[in-house]
Amino acid sequence: MPLSYSSDGFVQTVEELLDYERAGLDLAWVAEAYTFDAVSQLGYLAARTTTLGIGSGILNVYSRTPTLLAMTAAGLDAVSAGRFTLGLGASGPQVVEGFHGLRYDAPLGRSRETVDICRQVWRREKVEHHGKHYDVPLTPERGGSGLGKPLKLINHPVRERIPVVLAALGPKNVQLAAELFDGWEPIFFYPEQAAAAFGEPLATGAALRPDDLDPLEIYADTHLAITDSAEQEQAALQQVRDHLALYVGGMGAKGKNFYHELACRYGFTEAADRVQELFLAGRREEAAAALPEELVRGVALIGSEADVKDRVQAFAAAGVTVLNAKPLAATHERRVADVAALRALTS
Repeated sequence: MPLSYSSDGFVQTVEELLDYERAGLDLAWVAEAYTFDAVSQLGYLAARTTTLGIGSGILNVYSRTPTLLAMTAAGLDAVSAGRFTLGLGASGPQVVEGFHGLRYDAPLGRSRETVDICRQVWRREKVEHHGKHYDVPLTPERGGSGLGKPLKLINHPVRERIPVVLAALGPKNVQLAAELFDGWEPIFFYPEQAAAAFGEPLATGAALRPDDLDPLEIYADTHLAITDSAEQEQAALQQVRDHLALYVGGMGAKGKNFYHELACRYGFTEAADRVQELFLAGRREEAAAALPEELVRGVALIGSEADVKDRVQAFAAAGVTVLNAKPLAATHERRVADVAALRALTS
Protein backbone atom coordinates (compact mmCIF):
# COMPACT_ATOMS: atom_id res chain seq x y z
CA MET A 1 0.00 0.00 0.00
CA PRO A 2 1.39 3.43 -0.85
CA LEU A 3 1.57 5.71 2.17
CA SER A 4 -0.30 8.97 1.57
CA TYR A 5 -0.18 11.93 3.91
CA SER A 6 -0.42 15.72 3.94
CA SER A 7 2.64 17.82 4.76
CA ASP A 8 1.68 18.12 8.42
CA GLY A 9 0.08 14.70 8.90
CA PHE A 10 2.83 12.09 8.73
CA VAL A 11 2.75 11.10 12.41
CA GLN A 12 -1.05 10.74 12.38
CA THR A 13 -0.83 8.70 9.16
CA VAL A 14 1.62 6.33 10.81
CA GLU A 15 -0.74 5.94 13.77
CA GLU A 16 -3.43 4.91 11.31
CA LEU A 17 -0.99 2.62 9.50
CA LEU A 18 -0.77 0.50 12.65
CA ASP A 19 -4.43 -0.39 12.11
CA TYR A 20 -3.56 -1.64 8.62
CA GLU A 21 -0.71 -3.69 10.05
CA ARG A 22 -3.12 -5.35 12.48
CA ALA A 23 -5.50 -5.97 9.56
CA GLY A 24 -2.83 -7.96 7.74
CA LEU A 25 -1.20 -5.42 5.43
CA ASP A 26 2.08 -6.87 4.13
CA LEU A 27 3.97 -3.89 2.77
CA ALA A 28 3.82 -0.08 2.87
CA TRP A 29 5.70 2.06 0.34
CA VAL A 30 6.99 5.59 0.96
CA ALA A 31 7.36 7.77 -2.12
CA GLU A 32 10.08 10.31 -2.82
CA ALA A 33 9.81 12.92 -5.57
CA TYR A 34 10.74 16.44 -4.46
CA THR A 35 9.13 15.90 -1.08
CA PHE A 36 10.68 15.19 2.31
CA ASP A 37 13.18 12.38 1.82
CA ALA A 38 11.73 8.88 2.07
CA VAL A 39 14.59 7.42 4.10
CA SER A 40 13.88 9.43 7.27
CA GLN A 41 10.24 8.40 7.15
CA LEU A 42 11.09 4.75 6.51
CA GLY A 43 13.29 4.74 9.61
CA TYR A 44 10.35 6.07 11.61
CA LEU A 45 8.10 3.38 10.17
CA ALA A 46 10.64 0.70 11.07
CA ALA A 47 10.58 1.85 14.70
CA ARG A 48 6.77 2.05 14.94
CA THR A 49 5.87 -1.26 13.24
CA THR A 50 6.72 -4.88 13.98
CA THR A 51 5.57 -7.12 11.12
CA LEU A 52 4.84 -4.69 8.30
CA GLY A 53 7.23 -4.68 5.38
CA ILE A 54 8.51 -1.23 4.40
CA GLY A 55 9.70 -0.12 0.98
CA SER A 56 10.98 2.90 -0.88
CA GLY A 57 8.57 3.66 -3.65
CA ILE A 58 10.81 4.86 -5.30
CA LEU A 59 14.33 6.23 -4.81
CA ASN A 60 15.74 7.50 -8.09
CA VAL A 61 19.08 6.17 -9.34
CA TYR A 62 20.58 9.63 -9.90
CA SER A 63 20.53 11.64 -6.67
CA ARG A 64 22.35 9.03 -4.55
CA THR A 65 25.41 7.04 -5.57
CA PRO A 66 24.89 3.28 -5.92
CA THR A 67 27.01 2.61 -2.83
CA LEU A 68 24.96 5.11 -0.82
CA LEU A 69 21.77 3.43 -1.99
CA ALA A 70 23.22 0.10 -0.84
CA MET A 71 24.29 1.50 2.54
CA THR A 72 20.87 3.08 3.03
CA ALA A 73 19.05 -0.13 2.15
CA ALA A 74 21.27 -2.18 4.46
CA GLY A 75 20.69 0.30 7.28
CA LEU A 76 16.91 0.28 6.84
CA ASP A 77 16.93 -3.50 6.62
CA ALA A 78 18.89 -3.64 9.89
CA VAL A 79 16.64 -1.29 11.88
CA SER A 80 13.54 -3.10 10.57
CA ALA A 81 14.95 -6.59 11.27
CA GLY A 82 14.90 -7.63 7.63
CA ARG A 83 11.64 -5.97 6.51
CA PHE A 84 12.94 -3.51 3.89
CA THR A 85 12.46 -3.59 0.11
CA LEU A 86 14.52 -1.23 -2.04
CA GLY A 87 12.30 0.29 -4.72
CA LEU A 88 14.29 2.02 -7.45
CA GLY A 89 13.38 3.90 -10.60
CA ALA A 90 14.60 6.41 -13.10
CA SER A 91 12.15 9.17 -12.12
CA GLY A 92 12.24 11.78 -14.91
CA PRO A 93 14.02 14.91 -16.09
CA GLN A 94 11.52 17.16 -14.31
CA VAL A 95 12.81 15.92 -10.94
CA VAL A 96 16.37 14.84 -11.74
CA GLU A 97 17.33 17.95 -13.70
CA GLY A 98 14.76 20.38 -12.33
CA PHE A 99 15.23 19.65 -8.62
CA HIS A 100 18.57 17.87 -8.27
CA GLY A 101 20.41 19.68 -11.07
CA LEU A 102 21.78 16.45 -12.53
CA ARG A 103 21.83 15.36 -16.14
CA TYR A 104 19.05 12.88 -16.90
CA ASP A 105 20.82 10.35 -19.06
CA ALA A 106 21.11 6.58 -19.54
CA PRO A 107 18.42 5.44 -17.07
CA LEU A 108 18.72 1.87 -18.30
CA GLY A 109 22.49 1.67 -17.95
CA ARG A 110 22.49 3.40 -14.56
CA SER A 111 19.84 1.04 -13.20
CA ARG A 112 21.77 -2.01 -14.41
CA GLU A 113 25.03 -0.87 -12.82
CA THR A 114 23.33 0.24 -9.61
CA VAL A 115 21.83 -3.16 -8.81
CA ASP A 116 25.20 -4.86 -9.43
CA ILE A 117 27.00 -2.48 -7.07
CA CYS A 118 24.32 -2.80 -4.39
CA ARG A 119 24.65 -6.57 -4.34
CA GLN A 120 28.43 -6.34 -4.04
CA VAL A 121 28.01 -4.10 -1.00
CA TRP A 122 25.49 -6.41 0.67
CA ARG A 123 27.76 -9.43 0.13
CA ARG A 124 30.47 -7.43 1.91
CA GLU A 125 32.78 -7.74 -1.06
CA LYS A 126 35.40 -5.11 -1.71
CA VAL A 127 33.44 -2.99 -4.13
CA GLU A 128 35.02 -2.78 -7.53
CA HIS A 129 32.99 -1.72 -10.52
CA HIS A 130 34.27 -0.01 -13.63
CA GLY A 131 31.27 0.58 -15.82
CA LYS A 132 30.23 3.22 -18.29
CA HIS A 133 28.38 5.28 -15.67
CA TYR A 134 30.02 4.44 -12.34
CA ASP A 135 33.71 3.94 -11.56
CA VAL A 136 34.36 2.48 -8.09
CA PRO A 137 37.04 3.12 -6.88
CA LEU A 138 37.41 6.20 -9.06
CA THR A 139 40.43 5.62 -11.31
CA PRO A 140 42.96 8.27 -12.35
CA GLU A 141 41.85 7.79 -15.95
CA ARG A 142 38.41 9.10 -14.96
CA GLY A 143 39.51 11.91 -12.68
CA GLY A 144 40.50 10.13 -9.49
CA SER A 145 43.59 10.90 -7.40
CA GLY A 146 44.72 7.30 -7.41
CA LEU A 147 44.35 7.11 -3.62
CA GLY A 148 40.98 5.35 -3.63
CA LYS A 149 41.10 1.65 -2.83
CA PRO A 150 38.34 -0.99 -2.95
CA LEU A 151 36.44 -1.05 0.36
CA LYS A 152 33.81 -3.35 1.81
CA LEU A 153 30.91 -2.42 4.06
CA ILE A 154 32.03 -2.35 7.70
CA ASN A 155 28.73 -3.62 9.08
CA HIS A 156 27.29 -7.08 8.49
CA PRO A 157 23.91 -6.71 6.73
CA VAL A 158 20.91 -8.60 8.08
CA ARG A 159 20.49 -10.03 4.56
CA GLU A 160 22.97 -10.16 1.74
CA ARG A 161 20.12 -10.20 -0.77
CA ILE A 162 17.76 -7.32 0.00
CA PRO A 163 14.87 -7.35 -2.49
CA VAL A 164 15.29 -4.73 -5.21
CA VAL A 165 12.23 -3.71 -7.21
CA LEU A 166 12.38 -1.64 -10.40
CA ALA A 167 9.49 0.68 -11.27
CA ALA A 168 9.32 0.60 -15.05
CA LEU A 169 6.96 0.88 -18.02
CA GLY A 170 9.12 1.11 -21.15
CA PRO A 171 9.94 -2.20 -22.88
CA LYS A 172 13.71 -2.01 -22.30
CA ASN A 173 13.30 -1.17 -18.63
CA VAL A 174 10.72 -3.92 -18.15
CA GLN A 175 13.16 -6.34 -19.78
CA LEU A 176 15.88 -5.20 -17.39
CA ALA A 177 13.59 -5.80 -14.41
CA ALA A 178 12.86 -9.32 -15.60
CA GLU A 179 16.56 -9.98 -16.14
CA LEU A 180 18.21 -8.59 -12.99
CA PHE A 181 15.76 -7.34 -10.38
CA ASP A 182 13.88 -9.22 -7.67
CA GLY A 183 10.68 -7.43 -8.55
CA TRP A 184 9.01 -5.21 -11.13
CA GLU A 185 6.51 -2.48 -10.24
CA PRO A 186 4.20 -1.34 -13.05
CA ILE A 187 1.64 1.41 -12.64
CA PHE A 188 -1.82 1.15 -14.28
CA PHE A 189 -1.48 -2.61 -14.79
CA TYR A 190 -4.33 -3.86 -16.97
CA PRO A 191 -4.35 -7.67 -16.74
CA GLU A 192 -6.33 -8.36 -19.90
CA GLN A 193 -3.81 -6.47 -22.06
CA ALA A 194 -0.66 -7.09 -20.01
CA ALA A 195 0.65 -9.77 -22.36
CA ALA A 196 0.32 -7.43 -25.35
CA ALA A 197 1.98 -4.53 -23.52
CA PHE A 198 4.68 -6.34 -21.55
CA GLY A 199 4.86 -9.99 -22.63
CA GLU A 200 7.78 -9.75 -25.03
CA PRO A 201 10.16 -7.74 -22.80
CA LEU A 202 9.29 -9.90 -19.79
CA ALA A 203 10.05 -13.07 -21.73
CA THR A 204 13.28 -11.68 -23.17
CA GLY A 205 14.49 -10.59 -19.74
CA ALA A 206 13.49 -13.88 -18.12
CA ALA A 207 15.58 -15.78 -20.67
CA LEU A 208 18.65 -13.82 -19.52
CA ARG A 209 17.86 -14.08 -15.78
CA PRO A 210 20.69 -15.57 -13.67
CA ASP A 211 19.94 -18.93 -12.05
CA ASP A 212 20.65 -17.58 -8.55
CA LEU A 213 17.69 -15.17 -8.72
CA ASP A 214 14.24 -16.28 -7.63
CA PRO A 215 11.35 -15.87 -10.09
CA LEU A 216 10.38 -12.25 -10.71
CA GLU A 217 7.80 -10.77 -8.35
CA ILE A 218 5.30 -8.38 -9.97
CA TYR A 219 4.07 -5.57 -7.70
CA ALA A 220 1.06 -4.05 -9.47
CA ASP A 221 -0.09 -0.60 -8.40
CA THR A 222 -3.87 -0.40 -8.17
CA HIS A 223 -6.81 1.18 -6.30
CA LEU A 224 -9.22 -0.56 -3.96
CA ALA A 225 -12.84 -0.02 -2.91
CA ILE A 226 -15.16 -2.86 -1.90
CA THR A 227 -18.76 -1.69 -1.79
CA ASP A 228 -22.31 -2.64 -2.75
CA SER A 229 -23.26 1.03 -3.02
CA ALA A 230 -23.52 2.30 -6.59
CA GLU A 231 -22.83 5.83 -5.37
CA GLN A 232 -19.65 4.81 -3.51
CA GLU A 233 -18.51 2.72 -6.46
CA GLN A 234 -18.87 5.64 -8.85
CA ALA A 235 -17.04 7.95 -6.44
CA ALA A 236 -14.13 5.52 -6.29
CA LEU A 237 -14.08 5.07 -10.06
CA GLN A 238 -14.01 8.85 -10.46
CA GLN A 239 -10.86 8.99 -8.35
CA VAL A 240 -9.25 6.44 -10.66
CA ARG A 241 -10.43 8.41 -13.71
CA ASP A 242 -8.91 11.63 -12.40
CA HIS A 243 -5.64 9.86 -11.58
CA LEU A 244 -5.44 8.19 -14.99
CA ALA A 245 -6.29 11.43 -16.79
CA LEU A 246 -3.49 13.27 -14.98
CA TYR A 247 -0.93 10.71 -16.09
CA VAL A 248 -2.18 9.81 -19.57
CA GLY A 249 -3.00 13.41 -20.37
CA GLY A 250 -0.57 15.54 -18.44
CA MET A 251 2.62 13.72 -17.46
CA GLY A 252 4.81 14.96 -20.28
CA ALA A 253 4.44 16.69 -23.61
CA LYS A 254 3.01 15.03 -26.70
CA GLY A 255 5.40 12.33 -27.85
CA LYS A 256 7.13 12.19 -24.45
CA ASN A 257 4.52 10.71 -22.14
CA PHE A 258 5.17 7.12 -21.00
CA TYR A 259 1.63 6.73 -19.64
CA HIS A 260 0.02 7.85 -22.87
CA GLU A 261 2.21 5.31 -24.68
CA LEU A 262 1.08 2.62 -22.24
CA ALA A 263 -2.60 3.34 -22.90
CA CYS A 264 -1.83 3.02 -26.61
CA ARG A 265 -0.10 -0.32 -26.05
CA TYR A 266 -3.24 -1.45 -24.23
CA GLY A 267 -5.21 -0.72 -27.40
CA PHE A 268 -6.74 2.64 -26.47
CA THR A 269 -4.82 4.89 -28.87
CA GLU A 270 -7.75 7.00 -30.03
CA ALA A 271 -9.01 7.57 -26.49
CA ALA A 272 -5.49 8.28 -25.17
CA ASP A 273 -4.96 10.93 -27.86
CA ARG A 274 -8.26 12.57 -26.99
CA VAL A 275 -7.51 12.52 -23.24
CA GLN A 276 -4.13 14.12 -23.84
CA GLU A 277 -5.58 16.77 -26.15
CA LEU A 278 -8.25 17.73 -23.62
CA PHE A 279 -5.96 17.66 -20.61
CA LEU A 280 -3.26 19.82 -22.23
CA ALA A 281 -5.98 22.29 -23.24
CA GLY A 282 -6.92 22.65 -19.58
CA ARG A 283 -10.18 20.69 -19.91
CA ARG A 284 -9.40 18.20 -17.16
CA GLU A 285 -12.92 17.04 -16.33
CA GLU A 286 -13.59 16.30 -19.99
CA ALA A 287 -10.25 14.46 -20.21
CA ALA A 288 -11.23 12.21 -17.31
CA ALA A 289 -14.66 11.58 -18.83
CA ALA A 290 -13.03 10.56 -22.13
CA LEU A 291 -11.26 7.60 -20.56
CA PRO A 292 -12.84 4.26 -21.54
CA GLU A 293 -14.79 2.58 -18.74
CA GLU A 294 -13.05 -0.68 -19.63
CA LEU A 295 -9.64 0.79 -18.84
CA VAL A 296 -10.75 2.57 -15.66
CA ARG A 297 -12.29 -0.58 -14.22
CA GLY A 298 -9.55 -2.81 -15.61
CA VAL A 299 -6.70 -1.21 -13.68
CA ALA A 300 -8.60 -1.12 -10.39
CA LEU A 301 -10.19 -3.31 -7.71
CA ILE A 302 -13.54 -1.58 -7.33
CA GLY A 303 -17.04 -2.95 -6.82
CA SER A 304 -18.74 -5.62 -4.78
CA GLU A 305 -16.68 -8.27 -3.02
CA ALA A 306 -17.52 -10.69 -5.84
CA ASP A 307 -16.41 -8.11 -8.44
CA VAL A 308 -13.15 -7.48 -6.62
CA LYS A 309 -12.54 -11.21 -6.25
CA ASP A 310 -12.84 -11.57 -10.02
CA ARG A 311 -10.36 -8.73 -10.56
CA VAL A 312 -7.92 -10.24 -8.05
CA GLN A 313 -8.06 -13.49 -10.01
CA ALA A 314 -7.46 -11.60 -13.27
CA PHE A 315 -4.38 -9.89 -11.81
CA ALA A 316 -3.05 -13.24 -10.53
CA ALA A 317 -3.65 -14.90 -13.91
CA ALA A 318 -1.60 -12.15 -15.55
CA GLY A 319 1.36 -12.93 -13.26
CA VAL A 320 0.89 -10.39 -10.49
CA THR A 321 2.24 -11.63 -7.16
CA VAL A 322 1.78 -8.51 -5.00
CA LEU A 323 -1.08 -6.00 -5.13
CA ASN A 324 0.09 -2.51 -4.15
CA ALA A 325 -3.45 -1.31 -3.51
CA LYS A 326 -4.44 2.17 -2.39
CA PRO A 327 -7.78 2.05 -0.53
CA LEU A 328 -10.23 4.76 -1.61
CA ALA A 329 -13.14 4.53 0.85
CA ALA A 330 -14.24 7.75 2.52
CA THR A 331 -13.41 6.76 6.11
CA HIS A 332 -10.36 5.26 7.75
CA GLU A 333 -12.40 2.44 9.24
CA ARG A 334 -13.80 1.49 5.85
CA ARG A 335 -10.35 1.63 4.23
CA VAL A 336 -8.92 -0.70 6.90
CA ALA A 337 -11.85 -3.08 6.43
CA ASP A 338 -11.24 -3.13 2.67
CA VAL A 339 -7.58 -3.98 3.18
CA ALA A 340 -8.55 -6.80 5.55
CA ALA A 341 -11.07 -8.10 3.00
CA LEU A 342 -8.48 -7.95 0.22
CA ARG A 343 -6.05 -9.83 2.44
CA ALA A 344 -8.66 -12.59 2.83
CA LEU A 345 -9.31 -12.68 -0.93
CA THR A 346 -5.62 -13.12 -1.69
CA SER A 347 -4.84 -15.69 1.00
